[in-house]
Amino acid sequence: MKQIAIEKSRLGGKAKNEETPLVSIVDDDTAVRVSTLRLLRWSGLKAEAFISAEEFLASKFLSDTACLLLDVRMSGMSGLELQRRLTENGRRIPVVFLSGGASEEEEKRALQAGAISFLRKPVPKEGLFRALIFALGGTPNNPLKEL
Repeated sequence: MKQIAIEKSRLGGKAKNEETPLVSIVDDDTAVRVSTLRLLRWSGLKAEAFISAEEFLASKFLSDTACLLLDVRMSGMSGLELQRRLTENGRRIPVVFLSGGASEEEEKRALQAGAISFLRKPVPKEGLFRALIFALGGTPNNPLKEL
């Protein structure tokens, strides 16, 4: 319980505003997408969730996204394909992959293509927060004071 309070105070110290980075979640698993969205919002981050890579690419949130939480295997465009397209289009969004069924080869490709982290589902919230701290410019030992 103490750890949850620490994480909430680290992430939720400031009200959500224009300066709070937007984390976009792209995952076709409804339970993962909704629970991750709730956790991030509870923690004080701005977050949006999308059922597919195509929905994310067509959204008004693409240009505001500061970090992308991305599943590897989804119906339609895969997470690896979305990562590739973003890079080709000059969008350098830090990507943290969340996957339950990715192969070691897919993990290797994601990291070689510049992913910040590759986490295996189920992801403990502490591991997710560490990856977000790193992706958003903090360090694992420094709480998100700038949020």
